[in-house]
Amino acid sequence: MQGIKRPTLLVNKGKAQANISRMLSKARGHGAVLRPHFKTHQSLELGQWFREAGVDQIAVSSVSMARQFVADGWKDILIAFPVNLREMDEINILAATTRLGLTVSAPGVMALLAKALKAPVELWMKVDVGTHRTGFDPKNPDAIRLALQQAEANSLITMAGVLAHAGHTYHAGTPADILKIHQDSMGLLNGLKASLADAFPGGCKISWGDTPSCSLSENFYGADELRPGNFVYYDLMQHNLGACGPEDIAVAVAAPVVALHPERKEMVIYCGAVHLSKEQGKDAIGNIHYGQVVMLNKSGHWIFPDEACYVNRLSQEHGVIRLPEALCRKFSPGELAGILPVHSCLTADLLRADTRFI
Repeated sequence: MQGIKRPTLLVNKGKAQANISRMLSKARGHGAVLRPHFKTHQSLELGQWFREAGVDQIAVSSVSMARQFVADGWKDILIAFPVNLREMDEINILAATTRLGLTVSAPGVMALLAKALKAPVELWMKVDVGTHRTGFDPKNPDAIRLALQQAEANSLITMAGVLAHAGHTYHAGTPADILKIHQDSMGLLNGLKASLADAFPGGCKISWGDTPSCSLSENFYGADELRPGNFVYYDLMQHNLGACGPEDIAVAVAAPVVALHPERKEMVIYCGAVHLSKEQGKDAIGNIHYGQVVMLNKSGHWIFPDEACYVNRLSQEHGVIRLPEALCRKFSPGELAGILPVHSCLTADLLRADTRFI
């Protein structure tokens, strides 16, 4: 901790490994494969923790990320982001040596992909179950059927199944709302699986992924694989959704204190939008914040102060914290404050070059 000079992501190994173990046990208990989404941590060291737990199938969000983990020895990788046809040269190189999964999420892509693909892949049809970002409309199976017919033009394509990410669970009001989204979405996917059974000669699998529902649900309605990512770290957003407890959050940012203003009960830290992102949370009375303050000990572990306080304002490099009077006396310039991130995926990405494991 003495060597930390700039905003640094602290990863609590014990908490992260406990999160991995819990999600893996849940998947196995429901007869599903855990295919964790590595976009949250993007770390070779964390990847090894998953390996040691028994995980051998992963998801990533880009071709470059797939290349990073292939180089580290991973052999079964799904690029869960919609296929980018401008990267076909790199995709073909990866697919020649790796069990590679690709995702098609809209009409008009499959025919072009079938022409450009020169190595074997497993193909997943992404279905829009309510997020309305991208994905085939589950109420229009004919569009999916047409894409499946177009895939037949290339014998290197193996159709794996249907895939969904219920991103709208992140905007749910209660855990019960999250579970309802999960149940309804799996109903749509199982309906598609039944209606398209003849179009999947090897059987139609269902790949499901979002941390809130995977954390809360005790029924996965026949999903063949679970694909959450954020669960390895969790964050304030997941805590507010009820997906985890505060003790499960496995990351905090160590932020140097650069100024104290006792007259206005504020502290300024070297930790701004380029470190935390501008993802917003809300405190107990509805005020917007950008992260919660915790106290760091000499080994980097953290405890919650008696009175909650938050990062109230952000600029590019600055974070401004309004401190309760009792906390004003506990910090001084040159010390480190701990900040629990609102959204750990973005914070971890921004601080990849400045990460420490504790």
